Amino acid sequence: MDLQGIVVTIAIYAIPAVFAITLHEAGHAYAAMYFGDRTAWMLGRTSLNPARHIDPVGTIVVPILTSFTGFLFGWAKPVPVNFENLRDPKRDMLWVAAAGPAANLAMALAWVLVAKGLIATGGNGIVLEFWIRVADAGIKVNVGLAVFNLFPLLPLDGGRILT
Repeated sequence: MDLQGIVVTIAIYAIPAVFAITLHEAGHAYAAMYFGDRTAWMLGRTSLNPARHIDPVGTIVVPILTSFTGFLFGWAKPVPVNFENLRDPKRDMLWVAAAGPAANLAMALAWVLVAKGLIATGGNGIVLEFWIRVADAGIKVNVGLAVFNLFPLLPLDGGRILT
């Protein structure tokens, strides 16, 4: 792939990836707060500001290094949850863990609606094509992130749901 192709691909995937990671982690934080644990809120992690959720190694270095392999991998800062603060720790942790993948599935649906809306405009041109490709990337990133995080292995969300 040429340099221009790499830059275009990064531009297309950066927007949905940042939204996916941010809303996934904020979903965990909001769910924890809803069920009684204010730890994430006190640390500013209920924010929709992506900078609050970026792990320098897992969100920047590892994805750049793995992008050359054809398989992109990375992670964000885990949301701190104090299980003892949850009203019903065993039951509530299931919902806290499920909130991240649920946020990704909701976002994938939102990107589907964006894509349908863009296609319905009937327009053409490079700007429309770019945003349709961004919406397509948003669907792929969010479904991929939700499915991956539902694998029943700790520390993934699926492992937390299983336990």
